[in-house]
Amino acid sequence: MADSASLRAYHQKRNFTRTKEPRGKLRRRTGDLFVVHKHDARRLHYDLRLELDGVLKSWAVTRVPSLSPADKRLAVRTEDHPLDYGEFEGKIPEGEYGAGSVIVWDRGRWSTEGDPHQQLAKGHLEFELDGTELTARCMLHETDHCDGIVFLDRMSPLKREIVKRKIRKAQKAGDWPS
Repeated sequence: MADSASLRAYHQKRNFTRTKEPRGKLRRRTGDLFVVHKHDARRLHYDLRLELDGVLKSWAVTRVPSLSPADKRLAVRTEDHPLDYGEFEGKIPEGEYGAGSVIVWDRGRWSTEGDPHQQLAKGHLEFELDGTELTARCMLHETDHCDGIVFLDRMSPLKREIVKRKIRKAQKAGDWPS
């Protein structure tokens, strides 16, 4: 279980009289929730959050998750978020940290073989996501300069077709890169 310092950076970066983001607190439970937020801040990105030690461990992913296991995505470790943040959607006001719109893009359960603490300490976490949008085997691999993420494709043919249809629809609406 993480100590109360794990949410200190989160609290220090926010003015809770201005933002509707949850103040949250450390919880004495650990589960297997994952959330991907679509965050239209200074630059559109996606925030990957994995429940561990009573908080959501978080990474800012530079581009939309891909269906191709050959695609790599830069993921920059950010501060831990409270579990309540997994439900957060809304607009963070201008002038506040992370100003812009936030929506839940996907949520579900994550799992890993072995101890995730040891894997993170070694800089290499392998895990599986089972969500509404993503069913994938993934890897977070720390480099000398930053963390990187690779979404490895493990979708069933039916789920792959559903996701492809959603991507095509989002591309037509201009919400997804072509």
